[in-house]
Amino acid sequence: MGRSGGATRRRGAALEDALLTAAWDVLSTAGYGGFTMEAVAERARTSTPVLYRRWPDRWDLAMAAIRHYGDRNPVAAPDTGSLRGDLIAFLRDASSKRAAVAAVFSLRMAEFFDETRATPAQARQQMLEGRTPITEEIFGRAVARGEADPDRLTPRVKSVAFDLLRNELVLTQRPVPRKVIEEIVDDIVLPLVRPRQ
Repeated sequence: MGRSGGATRRRGAALEDALLTAAWDVLSTAGYGGFTMEAVAERARTSTPVLYRRWPDRWDLAMAAIRHYGDRNPVAAPDTGSLRGDLIAFLRDASSKRAAVAAVFSLRMAEFFDETRATPAQARQQMLEGRTPITEEIFGRAVARGEADPDRLTPRVKSVAFDLLRNELVLTQRPVPRKVIEEIVDDIVLPLVRPRQ
């Protein structure tokens, strides 16, 4: 039997996906200043109690929306056979898929940071909680191949490639050119991690 006309009641994962998609749309267009439970409920065509049953406040909803966007646009963990190839492929993919997130953090969240005195680093840490950075996998393979010295792979060194990419994304508000990515890898990261002769 076919369904009668009208809206289908959303439940479970389908409902949560619709709510978080609506939340991302509001956050990325209106910024945190316009990011209210009412605005998200209107965009999702639901009621605010539906949101409050899942997220206690708009900050939790905003973080969940950003994580959801990242989950729907995952950055690959490439295995090209070389550390250079892996890093370039990873940074190119991250550049295309994280430009929107960088724009939200740099342009759309200023009111939140003013209001709460939290820092972007704290927000990023909350977003990544429980997740292993892709660079851990990339550098783990590089060590196994003898391309990287494990004694040189401090947390700062392992994060520097993405830190520099994020800086470019924030400053330019557009995907980073391949030439810049290659400079980050060839001129900065590889000399830092290669085994000493």
